[in-house]
Amino acid sequence: MTGETGGRKDPAHIDANWAKTLDLIDGVRLHEVRNVVTFNGVTTEVHRADWNVAGGDIVHIVHVALRPGVVSAWHMHRHQTDHVFCVSGTLKVVLYDDREGSRTRGKVDELVVSPYRPTLLVIPPGLWHGVVNIAGERSCFVNYFDRAYDYADPDEWRLPPDSEQIPYRF
Repeated sequence: MTGETGGRKDPAHIDANWAKTLDLIDGVRLHEVRNVVTFNGVTTEVHRADWNVAGGDIVHIVHVALRPGVVSAWHMHRHQTDHVFCVSGTLKVVLYDDREGSRTRGKVDELVVSPYRPTLLVIPPGLWHGVVNIAGERSCFVNYFDRAYDYADPDEWRLPPDSEQIPYRF
């Protein structure tokens, strides 16, 4: 909707308690954590079982560093749950739901993650997802999984960033 200024009014993205107000794709979970400032730096929890947001046991962890402006898209896992935690820089993570029978099929979510507001993003199996480094410096994230990478038969499915199958352009 455009107003007298010709612009589009932003919807609310936080409430009065500064909690994010998001209508996420079915199965996607976010868990915000707090940085703990100490006398010698900052401590941030990345994962705890009692948060109850993991897609199962954590069995494999990778660290990814992306150069400024780099797009890593699109990919999807049929069985694996991703748990993404940005540790430096700023990333835009885009999710697309093309799952048969999903109540949010056809929905696109754009999420910005960074250590400024630490958040664990849980991406369930079957969602196409891509990441772009929107910082002017290297951005890094930790991704941990409920299934180990199978070198002989990877649970990795890919489309190019400009795929016509996904209604989103980086």
